[in-house]
Amino acid sequence: MPQADKRKNAEKWFDTDDQFNQLYPVSIQALARRHWTPLGVARKAAKFLAAENKARILDIGSGVGKFCLSASYYYPGAFYYGVEQRKSLIGHAEAAREILQADQVSFIHGNFTQLELKNFDHFYFYNAFYENLTGTDKIDDSIDYSGELYNYYNRYLFRQLEQKPGGTRLATFHSLEEEIPQNYHEVGSEFDNLLKFWIKV
Repeated sequence: MPQADKRKNAEKWFDTDDQFNQLYPVSIQALARRHWTPLGVARKAAKFLAAENKARILDIGSGVGKFCLSASYYYPGAFYYGVEQRKSLIGHAEAAREILQADQVSFIHGNFTQLELKNFDHFYFYNAFYENLTGTDKIDDSIDYSGELYNYYNRYLFRQLEQKPGGTRLATFHSLEEEIPQNYHEVGSEFDNLLKFWIKV
């Protein structure tokens, strides 16, 4: 199907967040307000991250794929990858991808520490590690949580981002900023500073 036709078929899902969330089962919709990226945030983040044609953008902890799927609709010139360690969420993401026919999106089942981040150009991070802190809302109980994992993941991502070349872009949403090296400079923000844009110098 031509790209224009695919886009037209997908349009109805992007009117509102509630409409988009109907791509998923009710149990997944119930998690949307706290765990899935709002469409407005995805649009702003994708505009920043899709800075050059065919950029490879990784969503770290992609959940049911809402950022990747909506970003690819708004800015289809880039390639979007989501890594998620819960297989059930990857299943929901793939089902939504099929409905939207989002050819520029790929989902990877696994822990982000198993990936070579050098294979990606820019990054989106909606504080995927936060669940590990005591007293936070969890998506489910299918994975282990601990303060030690929270610190490990932050340190690992910090080191990986530090090794990226100058010009690497990072968009963070609700981040505590512990994963961001000092050589990433904030270049803008939206949504009362909850969404921030960074570039490595």
